[in-house]
Amino acid sequence: MTLRQLLAREFLGNPVGGWALAAALLLGVFFALVFARRLVVRRLERSAAATETMVDDVVLDALRRTRKSFLFVLALAAASFALEIPPAQRTLIEKLAKLVFLLQLASWGSGAIAFWLLRVTRARAGTDRASVTTLNVVAVILRIVLWTLLFLLALQSFGVDVTALITGLGIAGVAVALAVQNVLGDVLASLSIALDKPFVIGDAITVDTFQGTVEHIGLKTTRIRSITGEQIVVSNAELLKARIRNYQGQTERRVLFTLLFPLETPPQSMARVPEIVKETILANAPVRFDRAHFSAITDQALAVEAVYFVLDANYVLYMDIQQRINLTLLERLAAEGIRLAVPTRSVVVKGGADGEVQAAAGA
Repeated sequence: MTLRQLLAREFLGNPVGGWALAAALLLGVFFALVFARRLVVRRLERSAAATETMVDDVVLDALRRTRKSFLFVLALAAASFALEIPPAQRTLIEKLAKLVFLLQLASWGSGAIAFWLLRVTRARAGTDRASVTTLNVVAVILRIVLWTLLFLLALQSFGVDVTALITGLGIAGVAVALAVQNVLGDVLASLSIALDKPFVIGDAITVDTFQGTVEHIGLKTTRIRSITGEQIVVSNAELLKARIRNYQGQTERRVLFTLLFPLETPPQSMARVPEIVKETILANAPVRFDRAHFSAITDQALAVEAVYFVLDANYVLYMDIQQRINLTLLERLAAEGIRLAVPTRSVVVKGGADGEVQAAAGA
């Protein structure tokens, strides 16, 4: 038997020569794809190390995740065109190719999610460690969604009616959501905190009636160390519903105080008081004086109101400055002969046969 006769001989509906050509195409395309992938990966490794852009890093990661099984199926699909294949078998090959492509797509998607998570966690590891945990959960949820969608597409490619399955999953999802709606609400609130960042670990905040420092931001609760020492645990959903004051970004403190003087204080002395207050405030750096005025005349005292800013958010520094201002004001006012108002009270006594009214006043 000659070689031509051997190649022309039928085997499974195709000549041996056709099978030989298909095998050559299979091996040639497969090894060409493997070689091309390796070559591009090496070049991208050098360029990615020299640049700071993310594009080449993402492409490099995708190429590294490209499996040889995917390349083999591509080569098999190309080789199949060299053969006469019945429609049923060709349909099976196409479905197999779709399945492998979906698996490869899942690998690429998971890689993209992992790459994004790595970049974000590296950027936030030193400053916002709480959001790293939450972002890990986000990555898991994204992977679950990705694999679920690809699984449904794979079933659909094999002729399975996924409409009923999606409906069933929707009903089950609603039932589960109703059962754990509080937990889901806290988890979603945790994601909101991680992405919007109204506060981070270490921030001093005030929530409703308590004040403290954020120690931990979890998936369900946030733990706050109060200024009195105890730990306060608040659900994330309830925390976001409350009004939060965050003092971490504060750069200065506004201070307002009022001095009260007796009603009999002379006008000349009252005109002197705002000047004394201004001089006293400006002598205590770091501050910025705003105003000092004889602001009110009440039925009990004369009021002088002053406003200044401490150019630092430190609370202890503010209290030290206020203490020095108070002591200096006492000294300056005493030297000027100006007295501060003393709280008084009046007692009305009715007595005597003639109904005489006697009044006594005292401190």
